[in-house]
This record gives sequence, structure tokens and C-alpha cells, in this order.
Amino acid sequence: MGKKIWLSPPHMSGNEMKYVQEAYNSNWIAPLGPNVNGFEEDLAEYTGVEHVAALSSGTAAIHLA
Repeated sequence: MGKKIWLSPPHMSGNEMKYVQEAYNSNWIAPLGPNVNGFEEDLAEYTGVEHVAALSSGTAAIHLA
């Protein structure tokens, strides 16, 4: 087996561990939860659009499309 090519290595430099722990503590692991709702609201406000949908996977996005 050759050298591994990491496609998307995690970068944990801010509050990521806090949010991961919060998700476990609140039992919102899958499929969605309050952090996703908050992200959608923030993204809608930032972009100035009325509706935003954050999906749980690329496959879900393909199905929606």
C-alpha cells in the first residue's frame, strides 16, 4: 500500500471541540440539530437570502437537486 492521500484533513483550531462536545451532550449527533439550524440562519442573514438549506451529506444534496 502506498502513501495515504488525505482528502480533507480536519483543522481544529477554534471552538470545534466545544461544538462537538455540545452535540454529544445534547444527543444531536445525526442527522441534524440546533447547530445546523443556527448555521442556516446565519448563512441566510450573511447572504441576504430568505431561505437556506444545509444538508447532511453530498448525497442528500444530489437527491435534493
